[in-house]
Amino acid sequence: MKIVKFLYKNKETWGAVEGERVKIMEGLPYMCTRFTGRIIKLSECKLLAPANPSKIILVGLNYKDHARELGMKVPKEPVIFLKPATALNNPKARVVYPKGVKRLDYEAELAVVIKKKARNISESTSLKYILGYTCLNDITARDLQVRDGQWTRAKSFDGFAPLGPWVETNAFSSDMKVQLYLNGKLKQDSSTKNFIFSLEYIISFISRIMTLLPGDVVSTGTPPGVGPMQRGDSVEVRIEGVGKLQNRIS
Repeated sequence: MKIVKFLYKNKETWGAVEGERVKIMEGLPYMCTRFTGRIIKLSECKLLAPANPSKIILVGLNYKDHARELGMKVPKEPVIFLKPATALNNPKARVVYPKGVKRLDYEAELAVVIKKKARNISESTSLKYILGYTCLNDITARDLQVRDGQWTRAKSFDGFAPLGPWVETNAFSSDMKVQLYLNGKLKQDSSTKNFIFSLEYIISFISRIMTLLPGDVVSTGTPPGVGPMQRGDSVEVRIEGVGKLQNRIS
């Protein structure tokens, strides 16, 4: 099922995409899925980021081929960091290139949306806490990251976490292509088979540090090929079995 959050007649609503139609849901999709019986055209909807996170948690290095590219040792445990909820951005929305930033990078990532409260959960049960899978672009002001020596400012500007276009509930496998296209040219191309830490381990690991709440977003790291963007560029994250997330830099 493709779960979408969208704007329709100036009202935020949740639904499920079926072809070119959207079945409207009752309330939030996190705990249970009920439909009103109403169906509208997908073309009439403005898609929004499909989550209501209290926090966005990301993994700093989680691809073996990315570690090789950077000449870095494979970490013994996940390195995690946070983006604020205000960094969330919508599909096809613009990403503002902040004044004073000298280099703005793309980072394609597979992300998940949490559907129920998770604290101190096991790896074996962790997938039961996931609503589904989506695309995320971990926009980064690289020069600020280098200057600060830590990541908060560089990762946290408004709009620096485009997410979507929907949450696919049946997508995950241990071998999914994760790609990024910049102005139509392939820049990142890897697979979840290159994960250093499994998705199950990541969710369990994070839940032992902080409580995950319904609507929170967990992102699983980026493949090799990270690079800069310029104003006017079009960037597209493509994840096999999930969809395409498109944004423009302005």
